[in-house]
Amino acid sequence: MYSLFSGFAVSFSLILAVGAQNAFVLRQGLRRAHVFWIALACSVLDAILICAGILGFGALATAAPWFETVLLWGGAAFLIWYGWQNAKSAWRGGNALEAATDDAQTLRQALTTLAALSLLNPHLYLDTVVFVGSISAQYDNQLAFGIGAVVASFTFFFSLSYGARLLRPLFANPRAWQVLDGCIALIMWAIAAKLLLS
Repeated sequence: MYSLFSGFAVSFSLILAVGAQNAFVLRQGLRRAHVFWIALACSVLDAILICAGILGFGALATAAPWFETVLLWGGAAFLIWYGWQNAKSAWRGGNALEAATDDAQTLRQALTTLAALSLLNPHLYLDTVVFVGSISAQYDNQLAFGIGAVVASFTFFFSLSYGARLLRPLFANPRAWQVLDGCIALIMWAIAAKLLLS
């Protein structure tokens, strides 16, 4: 049980930080756009990477040093572009919640955006594969640690996706959408800057 709870706590604390993926999940939850599938995709992706880390996939970074560089530049470029899209939306405004519930984005488009935000972010690999994988090695029961970490991912992403509806009254105001879009743009650019300057 100790390994299980430790895995849950470590994974939950890593996911909790506001990042590109979480901002996208929150936005989709507020719009009630493909909520279940977005939450499931995030959770399954995290589970796969956590399992890969625990099984020793973190050695890839050592075996192929160029892999991290490709992820770094590709991820930063995508985050800058995605931030620009949100900045334009914040500048234009007029995005009330009622206007945002028409599911203008198809499920395929939403999942493609999510995949790019997730898979092009080197911090995702560092957190789930390298960090969780290396911490799991300190526990006798790595399977229990991994189960706890995976349960934390499912708990967080489904809570964020479906809990976003509690904020719907706030986002009936177009100004709130402008603030959210502006914040998301700043988060994307901050993460990109951190990637490029670290």
